[in-house]
Amino acid sequence: MKTVLFIGASSDVALESKKLLESQGNSIICITRQSTDILPNALIGNPVDNNLPEIDFQIDGLVYFPGSITLKPFRSLKQNDFQQELEVNVLGAINAIQKYSSKLNEGSSIVLISTVAVQVGMPFHSAVSVAKGALEGLTRALAAEFAPKIRVNCLAPSLTNTKMAEKFLSTPEKEEAVAQRHPLKMVGKKEDLANAITFLLNDTTRWMTGQILHIDGGMSTLRV
Repeated sequence: MKTVLFIGASSDVALESKKLLESQGNSIICITRQSTDILPNALIGNPVDNNLPEIDFQIDGLVYFPGSITLKPFRSLKQNDFQQELEVNVLGAINAIQKYSSKLNEGSSIVLISTVAVQVGMPFHSAVSVAKGALEGLTRALAAEFAPKIRVNCLAPSLTNTKMAEKFLSTPEKEEAVAQRHPLKMVGKKEDLANAITFLLNDTTRWMTGQILHIDGGMSTLRV
């Protein structure tokens, strides 16, 4: 059994990952920005403000879930837009890892979450691509620095059917249009990401670190 710390644990993907990991006998410690009926026992903290709770136990994994989907034309973006993307996606992750890295047992796994838009240039994605590109760089740098004791990997999904993405998938027509952009002709589900996160936390990936795992329906590598 593993003990895993979830930062930003109230997201759809985090809740699905929690359910899957707990079904396998693992213990999930949740941190959220505010109390919620969904996670009544969660610790309260905000990684962006570097206001995170102390923990007095060791952990076997850390997953950083906070993210954003800010899509705007480049000319309309302000410096503050880029700053906010970096704070949520990168600086928050840095704060969380610096806070809890000393609590990670040998053999632990850190999982971060990027986006397919870093690999595939997309219009209106410049702000999020800058931030998530930095997160992928952080993944590789920490994987090198923390080896051989701690593994660090990153997921890079395409648009997934969650509350965060609901405005892009709000009608059957929108969902079908998004599905058709992917070689597998479907939209990803929260279960797809939960399975991948569980995979990266598991000891079966003990020889895997510094990798960007593309869970994107083939979008980043295939043209069909």
